[in-house]
Amino acid sequence: MGLREGLPSDLGGQAEGRQRIYAVQPEGRRPLPGDHWLGLQHISDVTAQPGLQIELMVDLGYVDSLMLWAHYDNFHVDKEDQLTLSQYLGNTGSTKWALGSTMLRIPASSAWGERWELQLKGAGPTPFSRQADGRKVLRSSIREFLCSEAMFHLGIPTTRAGACVTSESTVVRDVFYDGNPKYEKCTVVLRIASTFLRFGSFEIFKSADEHTGRAGPSVGRNDIRVQMLDYVVGSFYPEVQAAHGSDRVQRNAAFFREVTRRTARMVAEWQCVGFCHGVLNTDNMSIVGLTIDYGPFGFLDRYDPDHVCNASDNTGRYAYSRQPEVCKWNLQKLAEALEPELPRELGEAILAEEFDTEFQRHYLQKMRKKLGLVRVEQEEDTALVVKLLQTMHLTGADFTNTFYLLSSCPVEPESPDLSEFLATLTSQCASLEELKLAFRPQMDPRQLSMMLMLAQSNPQLFALLGTHANLTRELERVEQQSRLEQLSPAQLQSRNQGHWTTWLQEYRARLDKDREGVSDTAAWQVERMRVMHSNNPRYILRNYIAQNAIAAAEDGDFSEVRRVLKLLEAPYHNPGEAAEVPEATEPEGARGAAGGQHSYSSKPPLWAAELCVT
Repeated sequence: MGLREGLPSDLGGQAEGRQRIYAVQPEGRRPLPGDHWLGLQHISDVTAQPGLQIELMVDLGYVDSLMLWAHYDNFHVDKEDQLTLSQYLGNTGSTKWALGSTMLRIPASSAWGERWELQLKGAGPTPFSRQADGRKVLRSSIREFLCSEAMFHLGIPTTRAGACVTSESTVVRDVFYDGNPKYEKCTVVLRIASTFLRFGSFEIFKSADEHTGRAGPSVGRNDIRVQMLDYVVGSFYPEVQAAHGSDRVQRNAAFFREVTRRTARMVAEWQCVGFCHGVLNTDNMSIVGLTIDYGPFGFLDRYDPDHVCNASDNTGRYAYSRQPEVCKWNLQKLAEALEPELPRELGEAILAEEFDTEFQRHYLQKMRKKLGLVRVEQEEDTALVVKLLQTMHLTGADFTNTFYLLSSCPVEPESPDLSEFLATLTSQCASLEELKLAFRPQMDPRQLSMMLMLAQSNPQLFALLGTHANLTRELERVEQQSRLEQLSPAQLQSRNQGHWTTWLQEYRARLDKDREGVSDTAAWQVERMRVMHSNNPRYILRNYIAQNAIAAAEDGDFSEVRRVLKLLEAPYHNPGEAAEVPEATEPEGARGAAGGQHSYSSKPPLWAAELCVT
């Protein structure tokens, strides 16, 4: 396992007691062959700090109702990645084949003053496992490892990744749920956060569901709910505890208010970088406002408000544009789970009062920065952002690159560079080939005909099948394909230029208002560029970039994972770092690199649209 350099001071958050993580379970009670470590040097840096003592405790699992365990009061990893342990204490005789879970306890030090919860994801079944094997595979582990770090360096609240460890052990996975399973390498991700408690953690008290009849395992145990609230508020919201310690209802109301605000700001940040989570249920919502559980996530390439990054989300419940609404719904479920410690009416009033207001405030504030509106706030800014997104949607513009390019927009009234800038901007719009691929029908024509007949002849059965939304989207794709077939590349280019010319006129007029009364125009321009470059990333973890790293790693080459990680650690433009962070391109031999390497800051290659994440 490993920690990243400077991690405790970077993470921020509140102290906690003991932290639990789960260890790899080797086959045959022997060390895993061919282990590959990412990030081990970081735990070496942590354990080498003067005056810091780290204890290692290994819970080996139950044998005949006896918990087997081992304990070392001190350990460290040296610069050669060799693990050194102090004297062994335990009841196992040997710990070279650790089973079950591993605990790494890092006490607070004067340098940090904080404790962190370390968690191994994918290490096998735990005492709380239900029926699956509890293992992760290499592809999903690399995605989580890279994306949690990408989000951190984008400035978005998130759990962190300390290490990613893979082995020769395998499990069978049906990647696309299409009846074609294959063997994949078992892999473990070390995740780090102040806490991994979620909204769903409080739903263990839920009464029987009116539809399923299922109830939470701790229904009726309000005493446990009280203990959990005391722990969460006292540990992670100490300012709330200090302000309302004598009034539990007001304390819990203030706690829920702050959770609501943090969640609203978090999802506003997602929307501003085009991040789609993929599975936004209550179990994937952090109680401290972190982005948590990276599964079938994705970043927008071509701007589409209805983009669904999770191929198994057939109804589009977690589409990009619906994320704020879903987060608000999840907060409603949290409010219900806190009752009676937080009266339902009070929780609902707080949610209605806070969420939309905080989301819109933070979203617009961030969008102003992305557009370089650095001096004066105008009521018309909301409309300007809406029209920008409409233009991006109409032209199929690349979300990330369009915002990044706007910092180069000429601001002088009669600038000769405007036509050149317009050409550069429209180069980020979807080509005719890209649009045809994006809107190709998903159903066989005969299947579509049958569904239309069913909708007319038996609407009750059709509604029961829950396919109305799918059918509507399919009809839209068919209609769009028909339009595209009648469109030439030149006509598409002309149409796109018209859309962008109209919006740029409004944008440049708004920039004129922003610099009105400025005595030093050059200084205003420098500040505008600085703000835009600090809020519009050049690099994001696009699916195809992650896939290139995964493909190389599955062949035993982890250099691309490390290279992409380095890239994502500097997502924003910084002239002073130009020499350290060169233009990144696809590795030689990558799927899209034939005939020339593709820049990772460019629009994605055509094959990227065919990637499917579930």
